[in-house]
Amino acid sequence: MKLYRQTSLQEPVEAVLEELRMGICDKWMLKVTYCKVVLYKSIMVLMAWGITMVSEAQLCNGSLGDPVVKIDFGTPSNPQPIPPLSGYLFQAFSCPDDGYYTIASSSPSCFNNSWHVLNTDHSGNGLFLIVNANFTPGDFFLQRITGLCPGTTYEFAAWLMNLIRYIAIKPNLLFNIETTTGTVLQSYNTGDIPETTTPQWNQYGFYFTTPPGISEVVLRIRNNAPGGIGNDVAIDDITFRPCGPQMQAIISGNGDSASGCEGNIIPFPMEANITQGFNNPSFQWQSSRDTGKTWQDITGAVQLTYTATPSLAGSNLYRIAAAESGNLNQPNCRIASEPISIFLRPLPEADAGPDRSIFPGDTITIQATASGSDLSYSWSPAIGLSDASLLNPRCFTNIQQTYTLTVNTPEGCSATDDMVATPITGIYIPNAFTPNNDGLNDRWRIPGIEPGTGAVVTVYNRYGQQVYRVEDAAVNWDGNSNGKPLPVGQYIYVVDYKNGKPSEKGTIMLIR
Repeated sequence: MKLYRQTSLQEPVEAVLEELRMGICDKWMLKVTYCKVVLYKSIMVLMAWGITMVSEAQLCNGSLGDPVVKIDFGTPSNPQPIPPLSGYLFQAFSCPDDGYYTIASSSPSCFNNSWHVLNTDHSGNGLFLIVNANFTPGDFFLQRITGLCPGTTYEFAAWLMNLIRYIAIKPNLLFNIETTTGTVLQSYNTGDIPETTTPQWNQYGFYFTTPPGISEVVLRIRNNAPGGIGNDVAIDDITFRPCGPQMQAIISGNGDSASGCEGNIIPFPMEANITQGFNNPSFQWQSSRDTGKTWQDITGAVQLTYTATPSLAGSNLYRIAAAESGNLNQPNCRIASEPISIFLRPLPEADAGPDRSIFPGDTITIQATASGSDLSYSWSPAIGLSDASLLNPRCFTNIQQTYTLTVNTPEGCSATDDMVATPITGIYIPNAFTPNNDGLNDRWRIPGIEPGTGAVVTVYNRYGQQVYRVEDAAVNWDGNSNGKPLPVGQYIYVVDYKNGKPSEKGTIMLIR
């Protein structure tokens, strides 16, 4: 580690302290005496080390499985418990002092604006660990990891951030994966984690292999640098994931994505390949309907090829998982390909409207409806229609005709529905009905009087008072007026067609 200032063992420490005090202590507004003590201890350690260790992450370059272990410290409403940090005290404060740690969802501008301001954790919706280093380097995080598969390679990874905005002592972490008896399986040193002008999470990690018969390991994290002016680190999303050969899945002829329409059962052939690495691999295709949050095994899909036939609208994800033969049923042993996606667009909705009657010489407007965006329409056959590309064309057919409405989206998804137009020479008006709720003739209806005809139907009692009226709509009288049942008796109706056709008058008997 270095303080970005040339010095030598012969240079008086007091001179270095004074210069650093002017540049660091004054900037951070720390007490001079305290600051000198801290700087003195830090400089002695740094001068004794003499060099800076730097190493690069060795993350898995094959395919990964789902996290077997994920230490993300939880959320404010559901924090994830962790063992107490060795040699540190917990402080329920987002700006812990030297030798303290905390778990927080954000971090303010601590220590007179020397820390980055963090409004969220690494993933954006939870908690993270903040450690303000002890003066003495040493182990601080120790946790047993269970549920691993023997003889399996895993990637360990963690997201880290140097919280300091200015040049100061840099965090320098050593990760050890050990057996429960203390044998080191793998080590990784982050080297100095540099300061940045803006908050920056970086992932560090490496991979290791569990020995035969070993399903538990110990994660040990050591801070190699002293505390004092700097060495303040944020840690989040510590994961253990199975690591194996590179796997790739594709949709034949489409790459990693394809699209279609809801309800159209179209086969999508898929194929996968895997590089060498397993001795005797087994395979399992999986699907997800929740954007990859959860995965379900597809029964019988255990070869490198599979044909999907999704039918539900939205995102349909697929991937292939693999493990050594005998371990496939253990999710903690599996690796998986990157997901491939089949997106099915929703179908539009088409309603050709009710069947209609047409008087000789009349035209009607077809009462069709549709829902969707940027739709186009077509009617078949087009004969007898004013414009077959309109949703609501005028119809003037002189023969009974079934018309089919097709509604199309710009992406080619479609829906259809039918209606029947029937020419009539006249209408039959029932002369009695029995609104007694026995399910038989409970309502007075006139076939042929319907929306679009423009007809007005009015019913009067024997005193000439209007008790029912409907205009340009179907006749469907329940024998009530203003919500109250009318007495048994004879009533007078008038049908005014409003199209030049003579009006019709007559009587109707209400029987209970």
